[in-house]
Amino acid sequence: MGMMRRVFFDFIYVIEVFVSTIVHATYGLNLFLTVVWVDLMSGFMSSPQQSARVSPVIETGATETDDREVSNCVMLSSKSDDHSLGYAGAFMEGHETAPIVLVHGIFGFGSQKMGHLSYWGGAEKQDDRILAPDLGALSSIHDRACELFYYLKGGTVDYGAERSQKYGHSRFGHTYHQGHYPEWDSKHPVHLVGHSTGAQVIRLLQNMLADKCFPGHDSTSADWVLSVTSLSGALNGTTRVYYDGIRAEDGKSMKSFSLLQVLRVGVLLYEWLDIPFLKRYYDFGFDHYNLQWHKAGITGLLDTLFNRSGPFVHDNWVLPDLSIQSSVELNKKLRTFDKTFYFSYATKGTKRWFSLWTLPGSIFSTHPLLFIRSLQICLWRHPEDLPLPYEGYRDEDWQDNDGALNTISQLYPCLPCVHSNCELGADLNDLKDGRVLQPGIWYYSTLVADHIYFIINRERAGVHFDVLYDNIFQRCRKQIKPSLISS
Repeated sequence: MGMMRRVFFDFIYVIEVFVSTIVHATYGLNLFLTVVWVDLMSGFMSSPQQSARVSPVIETGATETDDREVSNCVMLSSKSDDHSLGYAGAFMEGHETAPIVLVHGIFGFGSQKMGHLSYWGGAEKQDDRILAPDLGALSSIHDRACELFYYLKGGTVDYGAERSQKYGHSRFGHTYHQGHYPEWDSKHPVHLVGHSTGAQVIRLLQNMLADKCFPGHDSTSADWVLSVTSLSGALNGTTRVYYDGIRAEDGKSMKSFSLLQVLRVGVLLYEWLDIPFLKRYYDFGFDHYNLQWHKAGITGLLDTLFNRSGPFVHDNWVLPDLSIQSSVELNKKLRTFDKTFYFSYATKGTKRWFSLWTLPGSIFSTHPLLFIRSLQICLWRHPEDLPLPYEGYRDEDWQDNDGALNTISQLYPCLPCVHSNCELGADLNDLKDGRVLQPGIWYYSTLVADHIYFIINRERAGVHFDVLYDNIFQRCRKQIKPSLISS
């Protein structure tokens, strides 16, 4: 009887992997081919100069900071936890013109990729001081943080000597001959906005700035970042990765048969073929592994396919970074700084049915790409024979989700310790009782939406899309105002 039951569940698992592969591949290919087709058609109808997409370079006038007055920002005490917040420091007048940098999530792309399609649904066009960098779609959180630094500041991406030796890739990557914001420093800070895994990328980048991790840049500090905004951010990991193929035992290695194994083979073939026309549109971000056919050869391809080398052998890619175990380890190193403003917009597409079950709210409101996974996340139960991913873990806390991430993970950093936080409620502009936004505290709101509701397809979210991004940009430009006091 036990054998029959095991065979039955194995059969169901195989069917689930097959269906998931078809659904994800169909969606991705449809998006990619549509972009290529539209781009080709637009190329026939316009000149190269009209059709080219140019990533802006933001420059600061030479005298912009010379004569500006400095204003101080008062930090009020918070009783939400015992984190030390204290004095909030000084900001330059005119900080509202600081660039806003939009950092995409897993499988995402920047303004230089995917033709005329915008990952952010065109939100980056609402302001002339917004940057949307293209970072590795599947590369690790650390590697993407390094790429983001050099994208802004300029220079050759340095992944670190120790790390490159550990994971078996080149130390140096793409060279940005001109940074997109070369004046970036504590007097010219930026606002960072991250969607999905992009939220952890920008948090790690700020910590790396504080720890002066970039060779040749000894003056970096956390003050280079004025605000951090997480949109459906993977702040504490997700149980979805265990369905995708990450083992719950360690939160890093892959199951021998899973959706991620199919993805692994497809990515390795794509990187090995290295077709310039395709790479112009989309890049998984593994160039520093030298997987291309003219560098790796047939032997190199076979080594990666048989898991003898490459990013998937050493877990140096984004999916292992998203397990609860890996997120706990990363969060032990990440701090919330008392001079930076923090905001989080969590999304939830589930609800409680008959006070008994947490299930997707509606089959019509959840994107087809996410519905099955949303249901599975609701039903996730941590294996009883395995150690808990952290002390105090409860399955019921991780049931609400948006189809990709658990809602509890998106609110604010809470593993392994809870950071200072304050709920703003569903009304994004609601600052009751004359409250003033304070740095060093995570302000969070929960929105009814799935994980991709506010990206790619602007029409799908309708007016809610404009309300959300208007709120994000308004906070960056207007609501983050230092209090004027005498020093």
